[in-house]
Amino acid sequence: QQSRIRTQEQTAEGQRRPAILRKEFVVNEYMIAEAAAYGADTVLLIVAVLPQHLLKKLIDFSRKLNMEPLVEVHAPIELDVALEAGAKVIGVNNRNLHTFRMDLRTTEHVVEQLTQLNKKFQHDGSTTNEYALCSLSGMSTADDVDRYRQIGVGMCLIGESLMRSSDPQCAITNLCLHPDDYKKEDNSSSNQVGAAYTRGTQLVKVCGITSSEDALVACQAGANLIGIIFVPKSKRCIPNVDCAKEIVETVRNFGERQEAIQYPGEEKSSSPLSSLQSSASKLEDLTQCNRGSLSRPLVVGVFQNQAPEYIRQMVQECGLDLVQLHGKEGMEACNVQNTGAPTIRVVDIDTTASDDSTTTTDTDTLIASLFDTLTSDPVAILLDTSIKGSKDGGGTGVTFDWSLAEKIQNRGLPVLIAGGLKPSNVKDAVESVRPWGVDVSSGVEESPGQKDVDKLRDFVRIAKQTATETSKGF
Repeated sequence: QQSRIRTQEQTAEGQRRPAILRKEFVVNEYMIAEAAAYGADTVLLIVAVLPQHLLKKLIDFSRKLNMEPLVEVHAPIELDVALEAGAKVIGVNNRNLHTFRMDLRTTEHVVEQLTQLNKKFQHDGSTTNEYALCSLSGMSTADDVDRYRQIGVGMCLIGESLMRSSDPQCAITNLCLHPDDYKKEDNSSSNQVGAAYTRGTQLVKVCGITSSEDALVACQAGANLIGIIFVPKSKRCIPNVDCAKEIVETVRNFGERQEAIQYPGEEKSSSPLSSLQSSASKLEDLTQCNRGSLSRPLVVGVFQNQAPEYIRQMVQECGLDLVQLHGKEGMEACNVQNTGAPTIRVVDIDTTASDDSTTTTDTDTLIASLFDTLTSDPVAILLDTSIKGSKDGGGTGVTFDWSLAEKIQNRGLPVLIAGGLKPSNVKDAVESVRPWGVDVSSGVEESPGQKDVDKLRDFVRIAKQTATETSKGF
């Protein structure tokens, strides 16, 4: 009721006020009547929790109260149930309510199914359309919105990512809900605030792999990214090129592919933040396969202050899927023309270590600096601990203040976190921050370069299970 009053008060004369949706598990006529009595314009009916006869009854009752309900589906069979019950406004939940797995391709699958059924739904102003389509869950960027706009989806339901954003009003503007706004290219500042990243932990990276045996264990455990270190001074440096080739071959065989991944380029000129948001979705898609819950892992070559010619040579010779720059190279050095492959940029988090604790200092300045220096060259950002006074980046075995990652993601930038992660603390990291990815190396070792199989399996299992459980609250 208060929402109805406030939307009416804040709507300018001559404009239509925003509609109010009762979004919860509506299971009877009383809840619909209650919603109408308190000023709601429509209600959400979820096919997964309603038998078909009850769904039809609630749709009919809603219409008697001049409400057209939003009917939520996820799987193809649920769409069949919704259509049979007479639904006209169909919402596609990109999150599976049974497994809580997020997949932005779900809406595209429903579009394909409606097209095959010759149902008219395209959001093009046509008066002959029978249905309206809305995408639900997982969207937070202008690219997400346009992705669905291009296939005829007329609405996107975006909530949590806006509420968690450090500047919701700016985040809404940056969604470019009008197609003309999306086409403009004058909105390219790197320090814009986007809708908060809220899809949770999607990627697990196991780094410092030095043998094909450990690589296979990591793949079987469910790791999405397998890291090989090419830095000579590292204790986990790959012994030789032939060993790297063996690891790449093992990972490819597991993922049932014959060559390095083909990374899709940017379709339009976009801001650095928008570019990194889009890259996150692309990397998620590239690591997925259609064999149940198994992933299609990618191989990442890790380099530090090394010549671009050498990096490109290793990419070509070993067949690396991705590159990770861990030195002082800068953002621009991550350009694919420089490295030969899509590149992850490591950002050092200066941390002071003592005997019993660590302190990450001046986080606001660090965040501002990160957003000011972002470019569209890297495909992802990885935050790693850097001990003050140490000349070597990474491999510290020390954590930084994870709230820093949360603040960065609340500005719309998905990040991987590394530094001191291990089976005993990854649950806390995933629960408290919900980072886009977690990266482990020394935390799952028997000795430098030699993985502890049980620790490795536990780490990946705990990270993925926690990600699933945590997503249930969103």
